[in-house]
Amino acid sequence: MYPDIPIWLACIFTAGGLWLLKVSAEIFIDGSAATAARLGISPFVTGMVVVGFGTSAPELCVSALSGIGGKSDLSLGNAYGSCICNIALILGVAALIRPLRVSRTVRFFAVPALVAISVLSCCLVSLGSGFSRSDAFVCLGVFAVLLPLYCKFNSSSRAPAPEEGKDPAAKTISAAKGVAMLLGGLVLLAGSSHILVWGAVDLALAMGVSELLVGLTILAVGTSLPELASAIVSARRGEDDMVLGNIIGSNLFNTLAVVGVAGAISPFSKISPYILSRDMPAMIALSVSIALFALRKGRAGRLAGAIWLISYAVYVAAMIMQETP
Repeated sequence: MYPDIPIWLACIFTAGGLWLLKVSAEIFIDGSAATAARLGISPFVTGMVVVGFGTSAPELCVSALSGIGGKSDLSLGNAYGSCICNIALILGVAALIRPLRVSRTVRFFAVPALVAISVLSCCLVSLGSGFSRSDAFVCLGVFAVLLPLYCKFNSSSRAPAPEEGKDPAAKTISAAKGVAMLLGGLVLLAGSSHILVWGAVDLALAMGVSELLVGLTILAVGTSLPELASAIVSARRGEDDMVLGNIIGSNLFNTLAVVGVAGAISPFSKISPYILSRDMPAMIALSVSIALFALRKGRAGRLAGAIWLISYAVYVAAMIMQETP
C-alpha cells in the first residue's frame, strides 16, 4: 500500500505530515465555522454533513471495493472499526481537552437515533444467514430518511452570527472564502494523513515492528486522523456541536451508508465471529455510553473522555491478542 522509502525521508514525512495535519485542520475548521455562521447553518449539521461525511468518504471507497472483491470482513471491519475509533479515541481525546456540552436536541434526538441505528445495523448483520441485498437496502433507506430528519431537528440550533461567534476569524471570512477554505482544508487533511501514515509505517517497519501490528495500530488510526485532527481543533475552540456532529455524522454514515453500499454490491454470506462477538457489541456499548453521559449531566466531561480512551486501549489490546496467531 505504501512503497518503501529511506529512513531519512520517512522522518521527514512523519514530521511534515504532523505539521501539515495541524495546519490543514485549522483551515478546515475555520472554513466550516465561517460557512456555518455566514449561511446560518447549525454547527451540528455542518459538523455532521461536511466534517462527518466528508472525512468518512475513504471508508466508503474501501468498503465498496471490498464488497466488489467479496471481502465481507474487510468491509464490515472497516465500517464498525471506524465507529469504535470515532467514539472511544476521537471523542475521548476531545472530551479530555475540553468538556463537551450537549444540547437538548442532540441529547434527546441525535444520540438516541445513533444508538437505534447501531442496534439496527448489527441486527441486520447478525440475524439470519448473512447480510443480504435487501438488508443493505434497508440500511440505505433508513439513511435516506434519517439524514433530512437530523438536519431538520437541529436546524433550530442555528449558528451565531459572525460578529457573535466564538472564533474572531469568522468576522472577516466571506461565505465564498469559507467554502473554499472548507473544501481545501478537507483535501489537505486527507493528503497530510497519508503522508504521515506513510512515514510512520516505514519507521515502524524499520524498527522491527511486525506488519500485523502496524496494520492494527498505525493504519487503523491513520484512517481516522482527519476526524481526530478536526475534533481536536474544534474542541480547543469550544465548537462542541461541531465535534459531536462530526462523530455522530461519521457513525451514521458508516453504519448505514458504508455497510449498505458494500452489501448492495455484494451480499455477505460469511461473517467473522469476531465481528459478531467483539466489534458490534463494542460499537453498541460505546454509542449507549454517549447517551448515558449526555443525559446525566448534559455534557461529556474529562471523566467520560478518560473512560473512552481506556476502553479503546482495552479494545485494541483484545484485538491484537485475538488476531495474532
